[in-house]
Amino acid sequence: MPNPFRKHSHSRGAKRRSANRLKAKGTTLCGNCSEPVLSHRVCPACGYYRGKPALIVKTKKEKKA
Repeated sequence: MPNPFRKHSHSRGAKRRSANRLKAKGTTLCGNCSEPVLSHRVCPACGYYRGKPALIVKTKKEKKA
């Protein structure tokens, strides 16, 4: 295979790699407790999913007892 005739500039390589950046996760607010939650996941703070209880979450006071 032939090699490139000239070196690509730094900006040309940076333009090519600009699409490989990390993207932020899609978070929403819990409808029950207003904590940030990943989409389509049960809220780790209150245990609700789509307005209905899905998990029993123990609070700090319950864990000590």
